[in-house]
Amino acid sequence: MRKDDRTPLYAKYLIRLTRPFPDFDFFFIKPLRKKATGLLMLKPGDRVIDMGCGMGGSFPYLVNAVGPTGEVVGVEISPDVIINAKKRIALNNWTNIIVVEAPAQTVGLTGMFNGLLMFGAPDAYASEEALENIIPYLKDNSCVVIFGAKGANNFIGKILNPILNKVFSKLTFATTPGMSAEPWQILSKYVNNITIKEYFFGWMFLASGSVISSTVINKAQLE
Repeated sequence: MRKDDRTPLYAKYLIRLTRPFPDFDFFFIKPLRKKATGLLMLKPGDRVIDMGCGMGGSFPYLVNAVGPTGEVVGVEISPDVIINAKKRIALNNWTNIIVVEAPAQTVGLTGMFNGLLMFGAPDAYASEEALENIIPYLKDNSCVVIFGAKGANNFIGKILNPILNKVFSKLTFATTPGMSAEPWQILSKYVNNITIKEYFFGWMFLASGSVISSTVINKAQLE
């Protein structure tokens, strides 16, 4: 993928509008970020991956959860979006966050982690290649939390799903999976006891579970 193609269409406009306001986030998303972080059950001193971290909207909640002795590692494919994330880090004087520019499918991380957040990152949570790369960095029974768009199962959804899916495909990458009814299906191969909560009339969801121990391989042993 060329560098110019690493920023989806919706982000190209949003990042420029919000660049003067590093702490910007949509008011209706903030409570969901806080809830998602709570589901990770992080403790002070833990390390957490924020896969597809975007402009760093989840950073405040993750930093608060792991404390000054913990670490947040954000992974983002877009160099343009990373500018905004780094501005947020600088504004808040966070010293325990690093941002890695890489796709989820090939990112190389160091050490093991206690949790994984994929907030609005379907290219990660709905990609078997990405999960095969990321999950081995997680310790046994680490929590995994994902948030994103899905097809609604109600009557209105049956009418609007095709339209929203088309719009969704235009605003994201060509490789981004569409809005399926159960976008967490691939993740369920790696995570136990997934719980699902729907939002916004069934078009958004929050899912969480813990890593299946048998799927965890310490990457340090493989390198």
